Amino acid sequence: MLIKIIIAAHKPVQVPNDQTYFPVYVGSKFHESTPKGFLRDDSGKNISWKNPHYNELTAIYWAKYNLDFDILGLVHYRRFFVNKKKFGSRSYDLIKQSDIKKLMAHTDVVVPKKRHYYIETIESHFYHSHDRQGLDCLKKVMEEQPEAYRFAFRKVLNARSAHMFNMFIMKKKVFQDYTNWLFSILDQVDELLDFNSLEGNETRVDGFLAEFLLDVWLKANEVPYTECDYKFTENQHWIRKIYGFLFNKFNRRKFVTTHISNNRK
Repeated sequence: MLIKIIIAAHKPVQVPNDQTYFPVYVGSKFHESTPKGFLRDDSGKNISWKNPHYNELTAIYWAKYNLDFDILGLVHYRRFFVNKKKFGSRSYDLIKQSDIKKLMAHTDVVVPKKRHYYIETIESHFYHSHDRQGLDCLKKVMEEQPEAYRFAFRKVLNARSAHMFNMFIMKKKVFQDYTNWLFSILDQVDELLDFNSLEGNETRVDGFLAEFLLDVWLKANEVPYTECDYKFTENQHWIRKIYGFLFNKFNRRKFVTTHISNNRK
């Protein structure tokens, strides 16, 4: 069983010393050099040039067509799947190949535990925290999808939690089915978007939309999954995030970004 977990990173970072993990330099199209030990997302069939809008999704598109695997996972250079050492402990270990085999013996998909928004639905959180154009365009595309997808889309938008961050581990067939659908949807969204009107963090619109589209696909296809703990490896700046969430909810004139773990540089 060939298991590969790709780590999406847009800059040189320290990566796990584990042969299961493969760092991918996303947006390689815009860089001549490559961090030592990293793979590039601009070889073979790729969409590396879309990285400013697709974020880590350019890594999974590249892996889809250029990597050999039986099981594929996506994590982020600052977000990893982990094993909690014991209940209530703050100590974690990154999941290893043996852990992944145990998880995948009983499921086709592993996702991070849900992020809960409590005072917001997924829909209202997006509108309060992002340029509304992205979700408006996605709604138009989803109107043309089969009923199972339209129903799942409504359920996800009305929920107050979701499996976020574009993190997952999937068996190959499930991965191919999911990504075939995902990139088809995003291609249609891109045809409607006015990218020139998007500024700053909002240019990453496709990556933001994909975060909750995973739940739409899982629901529409009734795919069973297992949740796994995850860990941020950088400071979360929770006070600033909470301020941002509340400001966005109650201020109707403008929004502030809540994607502030650390500067993208």
